[in-house]
Amino acid sequence: MHGFRLIPDQPRLHFVRYRYWAYAFSAVLVALTLILLPTRGLNMGIDFQGGILIEAGMPTADPDLAAMRSSLGDLGLGEVALQEFGSPSDILIRIERQAGGEPAQLVAVDEIKATLAQQFGDDISYRRIEMVGPKVSADLFSSSAWALGLALLAILVYIWFRFEWQYGVGAVVALIHDAFTTLGLFSLFGLEFNLSTVAALLTIVGYSINDTVVIYDRIRENLRRYKAMPLADLIDRSINETLARTTMTSFTTLMALAALAVVGGPVIRDFTIAMIWGVLIGTYSTIYVAAPMLLHLHLRREGADETAALGADTPKAGA
Repeated sequence: MHGFRLIPDQPRLHFVRYRYWAYAFSAVLVALTLILLPTRGLNMGIDFQGGILIEAGMPTADPDLAAMRSSLGDLGLGEVALQEFGSPSDILIRIERQAGGEPAQLVAVDEIKATLAQQFGDDISYRRIEMVGPKVSADLFSSSAWALGLALLAILVYIWFRFEWQYGVGAVVALIHDAFTTLGLFSLFGLEFNLSTVAALLTIVGYSINDTVVIYDRIRENLRRYKAMPLADLIDRSINETLARTTMTSFTTLMALAALAVVGGPVIRDFTIAMIWGVLIGTYSTIYVAAPMLLHLHLRREGADETAALGADTPKAGA
């Protein structure tokens, strides 16, 4: 009895043949992201924007957001943004940071609670109240950018030392492609960009590089094994030999993420969406970006041949 497989053990699919179509698709995704980020921007969360965030559970099933926005706007606290957060009775309230330090933020929160109590009664449940200052939010954004940049640099150095520089460049280009298009997804749908999103980006980078290293390792092995095989055919063979493992890993990960998306609730919704996209785009970029790029980076067979020859010429202990 054989186990369940999405892909046969030895498929013979031609991936490299369609690499230019894949490059065109990736170019469209990157171009859309370059358009979206300056025009729509990112929906910065309270972590990066600063201000006051209140998550309130209203006692009525369908509260009047227009009336709520009007009453809170009359408080003179500046810009007030309201949105449903999950069910219609769960409301997310955002208010710009108040001048006067932490005491002013606490006063603003008390005023908001008092106003909502007058309008909807005392049965409102406050599930989350966050106050982030401008310096803290700027420091968090800077630290997040550094974390992502250093992660990519560390991966480049690791791949470079483990394989050759061509592998490192191909891997980092694919990872930047994955992270950048994820930002485009968040901009397109207005998903909240916060610290959880940064964690999702770092997780996507780690997931994608895991698949890339598996295929790169098989390419390196096949370079030593099939010295006369054209490089394009060798890359196709290497992808096909690891395809069953790649697709099964992605499929099982997507099953877990789908469960989180359905029952995880709105708190982790944006994180889950980012991860689902990351698994899909990471699998795609490993096969159609990272591996085919080795053709254009002039990967040398001599390195593999010299390594194999060195291993054959090295005298064994006791010889």
